[in-house]
Amino acid sequence: MKPNRLRTLWAADQAAVNGWLAVPHAFSAEVMAHQGWDSLTIDMQHGVIDYPAMLGMLQAISTTPTVPVVRVPWLEPGILMKTLDAGALGVICPMINSREEAQRLVAWTNYAPKGMRSVGPVRAQMVHGADYLQRANEEVVAFAMIETAQALDRLDDILSVEGLEAIYIGPSDLSLSLGCSPVFDDVDPKAAEAIDHILARAKAHGVWAGIHNGRPDVAAARIGKGFRFVTVSSDARLIAAGAQDVLSAMRGRPGVAPAAGGY
Repeated sequence: MKPNRLRTLWAADQAAVNGWLAVPHAFSAEVMAHQGWDSLTIDMQHGVIDYPAMLGMLQAISTTPTVPVVRVPWLEPGILMKTLDAGALGVICPMINSREEAQRLVAWTNYAPKGMRSVGPVRAQMVHGADYLQRANEEVVAFAMIETAQALDRLDDILSVEGLEAIYIGPSDLSLSLGCSPVFDDVDPKAAEAIDHILARAKAHGVWAGIHNGRPDVAAARIGKGFRFVTVSSDARLIAAGAQDVLSAMRGRPGVAPAAGGY
C-alpha cells in the first residue's frame, strides 16, 4: 500500500491543499483531479452526490496521485465503512459533538484491535494494494468536524480520544452555532477567536487541524497559523466563477447581447 500523501505532507510539516467536489459526475472529478490538488473531498453531506456517483468519482480521482477523501453524510457506521471499502483514503465526519461520538468515529474507521471496522475492502484492496488490511489503520485518516458550540465546550475531551488524528473546522456552522454570521472567510470576532482556540488545542494534543475556506488568501493565512489541511473553493463555485469572468469580459462589446438574466 502506498503511503497516504496527506500523512507524508504532515510529517514534513507541510499543508495539504484540498479541493471540494459537489458536482455528482466522474468526469468533473477527473478534470479537478488532473489540476494537481493534494486531495479532493467528495461531499456526500451537502453536495448532491449519492453512493453510486461517489464510486465513479473515486475511480476518476484514482487516475491521478490526488488523495481521495469523502465527507460522509453523518456519523453512521454503514456509510463510513462502505466509503472506505470503496477506496477513500480519508473521511470527514460532520457534527462531532462529544467524546463518545469521536470514539465511535475512530472505532468505525479502524480494523481490530484498534477499532471495529468490518472486513470487506472490495475496491480498496484492489486499488491500494494486497497489504491493505495490514496497512489501512496506518494510512486512512478520519477527520472529526468541530463545528458547534457543544463541541467547543467539550473540545479537550474530543481531542484526547485515543486514535483521533485529525479535525476539520466548518466555519459556517461554527459561526452560526455561536450566534455569528455563517461565512467561511471573514468570520465575526467571536468565531475567529473560537477557530484560533480550536487550532491551539489541536496542536497541544498533537492532532492535525483542517478548515474550510472560500478564498486562497484566507487559506494561506490559516496555513501560516498552523492549519495543515485547507480546502479552497469547490468545483461548482469554480465553474460559476469562470463563467462569470468570461461573460463579464464579453458583455458590453459590440454585437454582444446584454445578459438575459438568471436564477
